[in-house]
Amino acid sequence: MADLSLTTVPVDAGIADVAGQAAAADAGGDTAPVGPHRFLYVANADASPHTVTVATPGTVKGLAVADASLVVAAGDHGILPLNNVYRGATGRAAITYDDVTSVTVAAFELET
Repeated sequence: MADLSLTTVPVDAGIADVAGQAAAADAGGDTAPVGPHRFLYVANADASPHTVTVATPGTVKGLAVADASLVVAAGDHGILPLNNVYRGATGRAAITYDDVTSVTVAAFELET
């Protein structure tokens, strides 16, 4: 499991600015810092779609909250918020992938 570092991006940055920061997704999963204005960027250059899941460790009134997942189509990009609902015991979000073939990821915080 790799710890993704957080990169601050200006609010007027384009997708090319974000995509250039991405690194290969780790087969064992990744972790990322959580908080306001933070998000996970995922690029899938594979010929098949891939699912990214962010664990939701908390509960509401004793009921489990479903994990967040995103299916990124072949050749497409996607983002998932990294807000505090995903804060695990380590203070970071736990991220897993159904497969990491040609998948790159990065964690960002919008400049405010």
